[in-house]
Amino acid sequence: MDCRVTLAQTNPTLGNLAANLRDHVERIREATAAGSQLIVFPELSLTGYFLKDQTVDLALPLAAKELGELATLSKSISIVVGFVERSKDGRIYNSTAFFEDGRVLAVHRKVHLVTYGMFDEQREFAAGEEFRAIDSKLGRFGILICEDAWHVSSGYQHFLNNVDALLVPSNSPGRGIGGGDSDLQSRRTWNTLLESHGRFFQTWVLYANRVGWEDGVLFSGGTRIVDPFGDVACALEGFDAGTLRGRIESRTLERARVMTPLRRDAKPWILAEALERGLAKDGGA
Repeated sequence: MDCRVTLAQTNPTLGNLAANLRDHVERIREATAAGSQLIVFPELSLTGYFLKDQTVDLALPLAAKELGELATLSKSISIVVGFVERSKDGRIYNSTAFFEDGRVLAVHRKVHLVTYGMFDEQREFAAGEEFRAIDSKLGRFGILICEDAWHVSSGYQHFLNNVDALLVPSNSPGRGIGGGDSDLQSRRTWNTLLESHGRFFQTWVLYANRVGWEDGVLFSGGTRIVDPFGDVACALEGFDAGTLRGRIESRTLERARVMTPLRRDAKPWILAEALERGLAKDGGA
């Protein structure tokens, strides 16, 4: 886990797969030329977010030519992209693909679909059902798509999976003005959440959020890299599209885990027993 990374803070055109793909290709080539070994795009970066009735038309099987183009580019740099996936059984997912060495290395399907406030993701998407670690040539990664990161159980599973870095592609809107702070409440909340993940799960956290307006909603950016001590290593401020480049290193991981050996002292079997008791109780009610 010693690699140079690029996080792409994009402003996709809603429903325009071709235009968004061109933007991805350009950013991937720029990142490759800059010497990055990994580039991470936001949630649903190929399509935009509020797709509604366009969702089915924009869904791609893993064999789609658009994804094939990205796979070819991954011979030079590992690529993480958000897209609408059509599975072999016809279900539609909010997915993130990890491309490496010319192929799809892994796909994570968003587990925790948002169904409150302005969101109704269950209208368009089926939910994923697992959190698996990705064994890349660059290290061991875990993906949390936006709302996945709001559930402690998601990150804890990757903690138990011994990942080196959490990749968090997001489409988070900006909300909450005032309170004596110049930043939005939603961004302050996300910053706290990401820093907590880094500190408690002792992992690098790479957060790629989009910007721009869509369906009357402002997406708030705030793309950043958080280290395993919970400190912000680098970040993009403002609300414009941009590129964040940084480096994630093994020695920082090792230092954090030696200083506070949370992994060594974790007792997940106690949680497993408590969950089993709770599920048995609920099942008998």
